[in-house]
Amino acid sequence: MMDLFENKIAPPLMKISANKRLMAIRNGLSLTIPFTIIGSIFLIIGNLPIQAWMDFIAPYSGYLNATVNVTFGILGLISTMGIGFYLAKEFDVEPISNAMITTIAFLLATLNAEFSIEIGNLGATGMFTGIVIGLLTVEIHSFFVKRGITIKMPDGVPPAVSSSFTSLIPAFVIIVLVWIVRVIMNIDLNQVIQAVFSPLVVGLDSLAGITIYALLACLLWTVGIHGDNALSGIATPIFLANLAANTQAFQAGDTLPHIVVDGFWIIYMCLGGTGATMGLVINMLFSKSKRYKSLGKLSLPSAIFAINEPVIFGFPIVMNPLLMIPFILTPVLFGAIAYVLTSIGILAPIVFQVPWTTPPIVGAYLATNGDINAAIFQGLLVVFSFLIYRPFFKLAERKELELEVISEKEAIGEKVTG
Repeated sequence: MMDLFENKIAPPLMKISANKRLMAIRNGLSLTIPFTIIGSIFLIIGNLPIQAWMDFIAPYSGYLNATVNVTFGILGLISTMGIGFYLAKEFDVEPISNAMITTIAFLLATLNAEFSIEIGNLGATGMFTGIVIGLLTVEIHSFFVKRGITIKMPDGVPPAVSSSFTSLIPAFVIIVLVWIVRVIMNIDLNQVIQAVFSPLVVGLDSLAGITIYALLACLLWTVGIHGDNALSGIATPIFLANLAANTQAFQAGDTLPHIVVDGFWIIYMCLGGTGATMGLVINMLFSKSKRYKSLGKLSLPSAIFAINEPVIFGFPIVMNPLLMIPFILTPVLFGAIAYVLTSIGILAPIVFQVPWTTPPIVGAYLATNGDINAAIFQGLLVVFSFLIYRPFFKLAERKELELEVISEKEAIGEKVTG
């Protein structure tokens, strides 16, 4: 199985993850993280589930929501600028100009029926349009620049001015193309692009979708590939858009529309890091093996904050068929249970973005707007992780103890002969 995945399945996935366009999308979307967290902090402050606090803060809710409306309201715009910037760097063309051109083209593409800027399209609803426009802009800009179809200024002209004129012809072509489609042909690009992406959105926001995502991410880790990063270029726009939709619905007092949002993977499926390895770390803390006990003590502080590279590469889990089983099984099982419990109303849907390093229990409580059930469930998942990893760890421990006995005998023999 390991050979099959390493030689047949992993290589094409590695090529996809290393694709310049997907890397630019991933890096561009990462620019939204601090703003979604800041917006969520303001939203949490205004909605702490304590009645006395709610009564106190009610007169100031409009002030707090102002920041929420801005940070979540321009996620599409931020993504567009970021993708234009990072893809230009990948294509070795001037990044700032491309970011600006991409932004203008995005605003033009998302005009409303009266051809005015539609504020609603600047948020998560315009994120997929931003991705398409960003890719289109840099491709066209790179085509013109690399073929010398630009305005070249004399050497004495300041670089900033020269760069602006270099971008003039490709910028004109890009804006005219988008103008023809949106204004002259009156095609609502935002609606068309959302319709194209809708099957993928629906697919990932499902039990089957999150299961497949977890399988692929964890399988990639078992052969030493950062599975989360490899898939983020495809999945993150969808997860982030779903989170923004939940946040908007929460502000309006409506039913939250999505279960699988940005944060679902971290909150319920990555306790201690990818593979939900917190249980493995706890097992190591009580190990009879000196090496595993030391590794457990070393790994625990980082595991609390969902960082588990010491475990993945130190245990190791990479290229280890025995540990591969619980490493994949645990998050898949946790995700399925969390999805079902959320769908039937036992767990509240995730509505806030919390830092991915937030410790268990606290993370679930904050992300779900103070849902006690979610906090308790996340605590129980730590226990379940311990139990699932237990039999596999004991097998590995037995082998490790045998090796330690052999090493001790060899060390004693060396001392005697010495």
